[in-house]
Amino acid sequence: MNDIPAFTSQGDGPVLLFLHGIGGNRQSFDSQLPAFADQWRAVSWDMPGYGDSAPLAEMTFENLAHSVADLLDHLEAPSSAIVGHSMGGMVAQEFMVHYPDRAAALVLSATSPSFGKPGGEWQEWFLGQRLAPLDRGLSPADFANELVPNLMAENPSDAAVSAAMASMSALSSETYRAALHCLVRFNQRAKLRDIACPTLALAGEHDEAAPASMMEKMSGYIPDCRYHCLPGVGHLANLENPDNFNQAIRGFLDEVA
Repeated sequence: MNDIPAFTSQGDGPVLLFLHGIGGNRQSFDSQLPAFADQWRAVSWDMPGYGDSAPLAEMTFENLAHSVADLLDHLEAPSSAIVGHSMGGMVAQEFMVHYPDRAAALVLSATSPSFGKPGGEWQEWFLGQRLAPLDRGLSPADFANELVPNLMAENPSDAAVSAAMASMSALSSETYRAALHCLVRFNQRAKLRDIACPTLALAGEHDEAAPASMMEKMSGYIPDCRYHCLPGVGHLANLENPDNFNQAIRGFLDEVA
């Protein structure tokens, strides 16, 4: 039996699963779970290696997709609605490749169909930049205060900054290193047309990591996809403006579920 990832759950009903990004954990969706618990069993996981979840022998997107399936099996959910944010959106895309019939609806938030440009040079540069502090013996807690502000629009709330700092600071150096190596290899661009369930591409107006223009283009390759841009937020819309983030997702789910 595979290790079941740790998770938090609120409410009863069909499962609505939230998948966090590279610097997040299950607490990243503390403003989402109660907002959806009236109609859903809202669930947020600790990705393997994060929080209370055991690490994988090898962190790959395929293995992460299988971990999502293991969690849904544990929740006795043949299918679910899935909200994947940033790297979690990549996990969700990978999940759709291996388990195309297990998502009733899909929200891809601040994410991309591939990491970087073809050829690998940019990926190598990015990896070198991100690994350098780890190679100097620093931990994510040591440089969270440098990374977090760049992920948000100007003048974020103290609560948003505090939440992002807390999750990034809780991340182990080993897991962050493994996640970075995993991240730069992601490419499911060719599989976007195979996503059969209703989908929402949700962008942030000031997101520099997953630009709105790129997400709008991405949405055009998914057969049953709506595109929505959240104003005034950066990459962490779920923390920066949870009310607008939740409203956009609820409107989509009310339409298609």
